[in-house]
Amino acid sequence: MSTISRRIILLSSAALAGAAFLGPAFADDLKITIGYQTVVEPSKVPQADGTYEKATKATIDWRKFDSGADVIAAVASGSVDIGYVGSSPLAAAASRELPIQTIFIVGLIGESEALVARNGAGIEKVADLAGKKVAVPFVSTTHYSLLAALKHEGVDPKSVEILNLRPPEIAAAFARGDIDAAYVWDPALGQIKTTGKVVLDSSQVAAWGAPTFDAWIVRTDFAEKNPEAVRDFVKVTGASYAEFLAKPDAWSVSSPQAAKIAKLTGAKLEEVPQLLKGYVFPTLEEQASDKFLGGGTVRAVEATSAFLKEQGKIDAVLPDYSKYVSSKYVTEALASN
Repeated sequence: MSTISRRIILLSSAALAGAAFLGPAFADDLKITIGYQTVVEPSKVPQADGTYEKATKATIDWRKFDSGADVIAAVASGSVDIGYVGSSPLAAAASRELPIQTIFIVGLIGESEALVARNGAGIEKVADLAGKKVAVPFVSTTHYSLLAALKHEGVDPKSVEILNLRPPEIAAAFARGDIDAAYVWDPALGQIKTTGKVVLDSSQVAAWGAPTFDAWIVRTDFAEKNPEAVRDFVKVTGASYAEFLAKPDAWSVSSPQAAKIAKLTGAKLEEVPQLLKGYVFPTLEEQASDKFLGGGTVRAVEATSAFLKEQGKIDAVLPDYSKYVSSKYVTEALASN
């Protein structure tokens, strides 16, 4: 059994215990369970407003998870229908042939994920990580970025004590001085920055040839039974991105959008506008292009899987990843506008 498989099994019980809240109830029989994460991005606004429930005419059980590995575990168990994951856990799940489809690219990750060294830890650059304790959520985008940074800088991963901690655990361990550095996202990122300094972020790692992204996935069986609901989910998500991209400065600290995002994510309100700039958000029109769901995402998943295989994180790379990416729902969402 692969490292990924063992980890997913071990995480299943934790994943199922994810925090949850129900949106508005509808008379319709359709119920959707959505696994979200505390990433600062535009779709938190329609989530807060109940817009997804209105569009899909479904009762939605929103479950909060701390990492993509936890979301994948819940999807694998059948307890989550639609989930928010990063490119690394997505690639690992596809390589395990988990029946899922990528339906929306949230954004290319930049400054929103970063490697932070604790003040006094003696870390100024990636090469200084040798002999240090560095925490990441395993099989996450930050885990992938850390390994890619070590490879780029010629640092043997075995020389670094890499610890598997979830974001809330990272913030606590950093505050206690139990770890020297961590590669993570908000709100934990904002917390550890108060007593540490950024060594590099994912925009730099992307420039080195190892880009990462976040995405929404759906269980294939759920999508086949409820294509209209998946289409409407994508449509609402795309609309929130369009609103932000049209007037990003309007999502200021004093805006209702920033307040809703801060409440759902736990991020500091004053940091929300800057955190929104830490991603490159594609429009709904761009989603189906060759750069994303029309081809680029398949190539990115293939490349990520090859890297994970090289690092010993998965057992094998599939010959074709195209069935794990679908432009069908963004195309239909556009047609229904």
